[in-house]
Amino acid sequence: MPKKLLPGTAQYEAAVQELRALANLGPKSAANLVAAGITSFSKVRQLGSVATYVQVKRAGINVSLNLLWALEGAVSDEPWQTVAREHRTSLLLALEQCERDG
Repeated sequence: MPKKLLPGTAQYEAAVQELRALANLGPKSAANLVAAGITSFSKVRQLGSVATYVQVKRAGINVSLNLLWALEGAVSDEPWQTVAREHRTSLLLALEQCERDG
């Protein structure tokens, strides 16, 4: 089970700031990641964009596919718009597989 940080704590704020520094991720996306127990870019990179997105969804956080595009953009150092246009199909297939595998 991922470690949950409490909003308002120094650790929570540091994690949100680290994730906000990534290209494509804004304050709400960063806060959603931290709420799901993902507190660093190294964790995003370790999990990959699809598994990170699934972990956020499984935490009960209502996010759109734009978060998936943003995460992949952060990992691959591409603008989320490029990811959405050029990698959409492969990411959706990987998402379907990840959700099916549980």
